[in-house]
Amino acid sequence: MKLGLQLPNFTWPGGPSQLGSDLASVARSADQAGFEYLAVMDHFFQIRGVGPSENEMLEAYTALGFLAAHTERAKLLTVITGVIYRHPGLLAKAITTLDVLSSGRAVLGIGAGWNEEESKGLGFPFPSTAERFELLEENLQYILQMWDEGDAAFSSKHFEAERLLNSPQPLTRPHPPIMIGGGGEKKTLRFVAKYGDACNIFNTPDVAHKLDVLKQHCENEGRDYDEITKTVYHTLDIGPNGEKTGELVAELERLHGLGFHAAIGSIPALPDVSVIEKFAKDVIPAIEKLT
Repeated sequence: MKLGLQLPNFTWPGGPSQLGSDLASVARSADQAGFEYLAVMDHFFQIRGVGPSENEMLEAYTALGFLAAHTERAKLLTVITGVIYRHPGLLAKAITTLDVLSSGRAVLGIGAGWNEEESKGLGFPFPSTAERFELLEENLQYILQMWDEGDAAFSSKHFEAERLLNSPQPLTRPHPPIMIGGGGEKKTLRFVAKYGDACNIFNTPDVAHKLDVLKQHCENEGRDYDEITKTVYHTLDIGPNGEKTGELVAELERLHGLGFHAAIGSIPALPDVSVIEKFAKDVIPAIEKLT
């Protein structure tokens, strides 16, 4: 069982002037502690449940490039990029650049997107749910073709491109892993089975059922279910003094028993890196024993 640290909150005590040094310190500490993944959200406004819209939010791929420069081993990704924010050619190029400059540590985290407030606030198109899922599938097809050999044209309902040239190609071959986020049973999990290398599902009461649905989609698509890395979103809270460590480890053991390979989530106490040191001492060694 592996852990991933997601950084959803940048409203830290030092403010924007100290954010760069704080973020670098957190990234280095997580990398050295043994976190498998280091992730940011892909939002432009802060989201409900984390803080008010006006709180600080960094652009995802600029931030991931910064994190790449301050880490050596952790895989780098968004949890999760909405397809409405970037043209697929730009997104493929961003992930390629991240992969090359991080020595092959990029992961594409992608989903249909949901945040209407920030989209309308900044003037991004926010199509219907049905159209966003059309865009999701077409993005996956476009990006996979761009990461393949050759530079042929691409044509779909929403995109026309004359030459999918991508030079250099990612270091990770055949392509960087694709993590599709969400638990939608009809489309999202079917896309995982058809196109994805990994899924990311919230830790809800029906999370075991979601894996059963994914398994059925894999059977329908002729895909080996065991090929897919199963990740779950779960807040990594050990309490201010580590008093919840046993509770967290027990939950991670339960999730591993269901079939998850990794848990990705936020740590409430950041940017205080002493909490990351507690993870390195008390949590990561305990769950790495799970096989």
